[in-house]
Amino acid sequence: MGHKRLGAWRERWQRLVFVALLLFFKGSFAQIRYSISEEMKDGTVVGNIAKDLGTDPRTLKERGFRIVSSSRDSLFQIDQNDGILYVKGKIDREEICERSSVCLINLKTVLENPLEIHYVAVEVVDVNDHAPSFPEREKRLEISESAMPGARYQLPAARDPDGGTNSIQMYKLSTNDHFRIDVKERGEDRKMPFLILQKSLDRESKKIHKLLLTAVDGGRPPKSGTMEITVDVLDVNDNMPVFTKDVYSATLNENSPLGTTVIQVNATDLDNGPSGEVFYTFGNDVDSKMRKLFDLDPITGKIIVKGNLDFEEQKSYEIDIQASDRGPVPLTADKSVTIKIIDVNDNVPEIDVTSFSSAIAEDSRPGTTVALISVHDLDDGQNAKVSLSLPNDTAFKLMPSTQDNIYSLVTNSLLDREDVYEHDIVMVAKDAGEPSLSSHKTIKVIVSDVNDNSPEFLLTPYTFYLAENNIPGKSVFSVSAFDRDLNENALVNYQICRDCGDDSKHTSTLNINSENGMVYALKSFDFETVKSFQFHVLATDSGTPVRSTNVTITVFILDQNDNSPLILSPLSSNGSAEGVEEIPRNVNAGHLVAKVRAYDLDVGYNGWLLFSLQEVSDHTLFSLDRYTGQIRTLRPFTETDEAQHKLVILVKDNGNVSLSATATVLVNVVEPKEAFAASDVKGSLKDEDENNVTFYLVITLGSVSTLFLISIIVLIVMQCSKSTDYSSKYLQDPTYDGTLCHSIQYRSGDKRYMLVGPRMSIGSTIVPGSNGNTLVVPDRRSRASGEVSTLPITDTYTETREFLRVSIL
Repeated sequence: MGHKRLGAWRERWQRLVFVALLLFFKGSFAQIRYSISEEMKDGTVVGNIAKDLGTDPRTLKERGFRIVSSSRDSLFQIDQNDGILYVKGKIDREEICERSSVCLINLKTVLENPLEIHYVAVEVVDVNDHAPSFPEREKRLEISESAMPGARYQLPAARDPDGGTNSIQMYKLSTNDHFRIDVKERGEDRKMPFLILQKSLDRESKKIHKLLLTAVDGGRPPKSGTMEITVDVLDVNDNMPVFTKDVYSATLNENSPLGTTVIQVNATDLDNGPSGEVFYTFGNDVDSKMRKLFDLDPITGKIIVKGNLDFEEQKSYEIDIQASDRGPVPLTADKSVTIKIIDVNDNVPEIDVTSFSSAIAEDSRPGTTVALISVHDLDDGQNAKVSLSLPNDTAFKLMPSTQDNIYSLVTNSLLDREDVYEHDIVMVAKDAGEPSLSSHKTIKVIVSDVNDNSPEFLLTPYTFYLAENNIPGKSVFSVSAFDRDLNENALVNYQICRDCGDDSKHTSTLNINSENGMVYALKSFDFETVKSFQFHVLATDSGTPVRSTNVTITVFILDQNDNSPLILSPLSSNGSAEGVEEIPRNVNAGHLVAKVRAYDLDVGYNGWLLFSLQEVSDHTLFSLDRYTGQIRTLRPFTETDEAQHKLVILVKDNGNVSLSATATVLVNVVEPKEAFAASDVKGSLKDEDENNVTFYLVITLGSVSTLFLISIIVLIVMQCSKSTDYSSKYLQDPTYDGTLCHSIQYRSGDKRYMLVGPRMSIGSTIVPGSNGNTLVVPDRRSRASGEVSTLPITDTYTETREFLRVSIL
């Protein structure tokens, strides 16, 4: 009970001294002090800081009330609305303060606008939540029977993480006749039990003594722990080792190299032989942590550095050393060695960032506060003085506050997100130690966007090529614009400008997706109608104020092979591609029988026509020029040849998917006199429709005079209307190639039709790729000079057919 009262008075005295110090140093230490019990629930109210500071709680959120610069920040939190300090998480006093009798947590609170710093101390009152425990469950001692009453034997001390009255207050020994327990105070809350021999032992009476040691704390109700002590009675070693010094102490720099000798202890024994030989061991009170840091040479008594010593972790050590002899019943003596650790500048400064605004608008004025910075160093003295700096090429600067080691990070110039959207600010902290240590911390500041950029199109202007016959309602192409801004300021909407420019008439046939710029055609375009057009697209962002840009789009319609060849001749009266040709039987090889004329509304390869024989009654009689469509005889007719022959001509274009048409030519082989009669009929028919033919020739040829056309027609009629004498000349002239007169007969019901026109020479061709499908005919009159005359074929199927068709009653 005496020990318990002494501990209570000591604790009261320490608290009174602490309160006095707080009152004396009020300007430098805590201005507000609270007290709570450990193991309080999360959310427990500690106190109202705003009320105790006399601050209006309504202004706390605006001023930015925060806890900064404390290693225990995570244990507490402040309500921004009312300034109440709450417990955050679990508070374990034994983990925070270890063996300290008074456990204080010092907090630094900051009111940012204007900047005020207040210190708050929270005392954590211990709760008896731990029972005492011994490092081992059983302790075995060997004591000589010659041991004198009063002999002391150190026992392992029990440990109780609790502090104050809740720590170990007393030791009790089970009832026996030979031993009692004695407790020696070893610093704050440390009690070392010793087994005291109070009556001589008699090995012959009892060899082993069983004892039970109980450690009891001062909690209500008290908690306890036990250890069993077994005493083996031995014989005779009556002198114990004695240390040569009463006090052993040493100083040692932190981070000293492994193997460094700290101090050497020495003890002597007056006995002789093994009983006088002394060896050294750590006392039972030396825990495993201390054994990892220090080693003890059992022979020399030197204490050697074994692990890394850190001043910031622990500033001093007290090591129990036991000196024992080697007698049959060893005797021991114990001594405490105090080792003081000297600080070395081995910790780099630490930078804490509070009240950090990770995003700042690009139109912010210079001097805008970005963050509140505090620095500290775990070292001591000069090693803990820290300065903070920024690079010279940054858009920010540091503004020192009235409090040491606290800075404000502010903008130093105007910001432009499109130029630099993210700033990596490198802060360098440097202490004043020798040698100086430094650290750096990088914070990222995002420059938030304002709508200061208009949309930009990827191309200006746009040119697109669209194949004709597109499917209405499907997308045909797309435009794209980007905005250098972000989010809503960069969200671009598209629309067709329907009142911009002279070509806006085509905008009614187009639509655009306002979100992705995809343009849709509402109708199918025809190359033969529209070759190209222009329109404008307007891109508008969604920012405030709204910004927009327009772009000109030119669309070229591409031709597709969507028109089949049109057969111009031969044609029947009902428009079908079928004609009848009558030729004398006595013609020579190479005689021009007929010419198939065709036209394609497409252009390029889609309008380039080729002719082929799909069906022919006699392959040995007729040939077809694949480019001109001319049908010629391959050999003279014989008596055995048929009088009528049918030729089916296939006309197809050169498109990727070729389109075609067919024409049927019936060739009647007649005797020469019948051919001349047919020529007379042709001449009379030609005179009857002379005016109509002249009209269409004037339209087709254009630049040729009417008189010249009439002369040509008269010449053709005269040549075709000659007498039998001409016929004999025609048959006998070896140089005649049949190019003067050409007639094709058609039947339609009761009517017969004959087409009369000049024959084309063998070398005439259709010029590929010509929009007008111009027929190029070598001019016989200019054959020597190599000149070529051309005859344009009209683009209209009806006009061509009417031009070539002559009605015969």
